[in-house]
Amino acid sequence: MRILPVRGRGVAYDPPNRFETVHVEMEPGHYAEEKPRTEFLADATRSIVARNQSPDVGFDASVNPYRGCEHGCVYCYARPTHEYLGFSSGLDFERKILVKLRAPELLRDALSRPSWRPQVLGMCGVTDAFQPVERRLRLTRGCLKVLRDFRNPVTIVTKNHLVTRDAGILAEMAGHACAQVTISVTTLRNELQRVMEPRTSVPARRLDAIRTLAGAGVPVGVFVAPVIPGLTDEELPAIVQAAADAGARYASYLILRLPGGVADHFTHWLEAHFPDRREKVLGRIRGMRGGKLNDPAFHRRFRGQGEYAGQIRGLFRAAVRKAGLDRTPRPLSTKAFRRGGGVQGDLF
Repeated sequence: MRILPVRGRGVAYDPPNRFETVHVEMEPGHYAEEKPRTEFLADATRSIVARNQSPDVGFDASVNPYRGCEHGCVYCYARPTHEYLGFSSGLDFERKILVKLRAPELLRDALSRPSWRPQVLGMCGVTDAFQPVERRLRLTRGCLKVLRDFRNPVTIVTKNHLVTRDAGILAEMAGHACAQVTISVTTLRNELQRVMEPRTSVPARRLDAIRTLAGAGVPVGVFVAPVIPGLTDEELPAIVQAAADAGARYASYLILRLPGGVADHFTHWLEAHFPDRREKVLGRIRGMRGGKLNDPAFHRRFRGQGEYAGQIRGLFRAAVRKAGLDRTPRPLSTKAFRRGGGVQGDLF
């Protein structure tokens, strides 16, 4: 069955949910003819701080005001998480967005507890906290204000220029070593970004976000993620240099990951948009993943293995040395944390 692309969406269909026994099968081309609209659903969660025990992630706790992501990146490793909510990892992930309307309130409650241990919180670790609906709902901004009040450190990764809206809050936090932002740049080509990450900021806007944040005094870096072998890997040096020219202080990268149904989504996407490169790209991915399209092993999943993974690693190292970004970002600090969000301190 040939799956037709849907304008403005990363994927073009809803695959069966692995946890559900009933699935509605649409006719081929259904979504291409009737553009699926985005729905925003209230999330009644009672907690906002999520924990992870992954040894290769730089933080143990995170805050995500949204579940699902309008950005629609076809390769997003978080897509399978939507299946736990009864949705699909396909179109549902980018058009059925769960919104935690009480996120700032819940975060303030969490940080106010005597049991809270000040620590770095990750933001955008699963879905992007600055996705388009944030412009209207401002839940991420509310969370940042809470973090500023408590001076609890936060590290942010985003593909959206909207982060610059909160440059003032982030700059204030940065004065206490409590904030850093990493802008994810996958490609410098608009025509590729448009079909691969349809609702993200265009590459020039992401570079402008780096420039704006750096100008405001916010520590900012570039995340070349994901590097797609045979499709975007050749751009790696140019991306690193462009980010350095914009004011980035550090750089990192991540090799494409295709967990769960993401492998099928990405394969169909290649067939629709880059059929001539399909076998080359998939072959190189398998070469870095032990013959498979995904390797979930900690420490290997982000970098891959094998000769080609080594070539990308060498290319990245050479690029950051040339651009002057071969340095470790300044570590965030919890020393300025204020119990009570500064209220108690103001009383005395």
